[in-house]
Amino acid sequence: MGLGAIDLNLLVALEALLEEKNVTHAGVRLSTSQSAMSGSLARLRRHFNDELLVRVGREYELTPLAERLLPVVQASLYKAEEALTLTRRFDPQRSRQRFSLVMSDYVMTVLVEPLLRVIAQEAPGVRIDFHPIVDGQLETETHLRCHDLMLVPLGYQLPGVSEAVMHDRFVCLVDPGNPRLADGRLSLRDLAEMPHAACAIGKSLTPADRQLETLGITPRVQVTTPGFSVLPLVVTGTDLVALVPERLARRYESFAACAVVPTPFPDVPLIEAMYWHNNRHADPAHRWLRETVRRVGAALDEPLPREITAADASHGEHAFPELPVAS
Repeated sequence: MGLGAIDLNLLVALEALLEEKNVTHAGVRLSTSQSAMSGSLARLRRHFNDELLVRVGREYELTPLAERLLPVVQASLYKAEEALTLTRRFDPQRSRQRFSLVMSDYVMTVLVEPLLRVIAQEAPGVRIDFHPIVDGQLETETHLRCHDLMLVPLGYQLPGVSEAVMHDRFVCLVDPGNPRLADGRLSLRDLAEMPHAACAIGKSLTPADRQLETLGITPRVQVTTPGFSVLPLVVTGTDLVALVPERLARRYESFAACAVVPTPFPDVPLIEAMYWHNNRHADPAHRWLRETVRRVGAALDEPLPREITAADASHGEHAFPELPVAS
């Protein structure tokens, strides 16, 4: 069946029905009467030959087909809205554009809240979808085509365009009662002998891991996690040590009962960068998004240590060769 044989307005009704799981609520959301929404649901049920919404007690639940339809419909309407709202100019106050950002749980912890405050003030109609980094995303360029920005540490050889936006340094996290703590410090020998809890994102080492490798220390990793944010909870009450970004450590130390300890080697800078695909580089809306992320990241940074400034001096907005068309 071709698109011409279908009322595409039904997709808008379908998204509302599947997200709200309620005919009345879907009608209120679309400023449509309950009877009109019931009619749309009936037409959708005939088209898909499926109930889509089934009553369970006093509530409605999605059928298995509806569960599969929901993300497809959401993505389709997002692309349609994106196509219809693209212009050569971008007005953040009036825009209802939807952006997709991929970032680690660490960046979500320290950057998302101030970023959303700025967006709520400057672009109240803009929607941001945040996605976690999943295995394999940092080894290919495919995801740069699917998302507006990826925020990951420098060192991942992603193609496209990149710019450093936020800086931090690594610290050690241990339980306050750990017997190896001496005057609030750990030694290199401690790091070599203690069991480690480590974050495993992609195949690349963190800057702190590379520093240990340079010092000839191979951490005895006993626990791995898919992100940094659970490491304070893992360390509490154990003899484990974890190397984590300081901003995250400070945010968790009060309720996770962890001791934040300087690393027994010179500060290792962590530089978070935003990466994007070349085909978005000149888009006015995307330029506004990058400028907003840039301003929020700069506001978080204190005066930078000399080694961070040197590492970042040549990493402003940088374009790599044009990417090949994905197959």
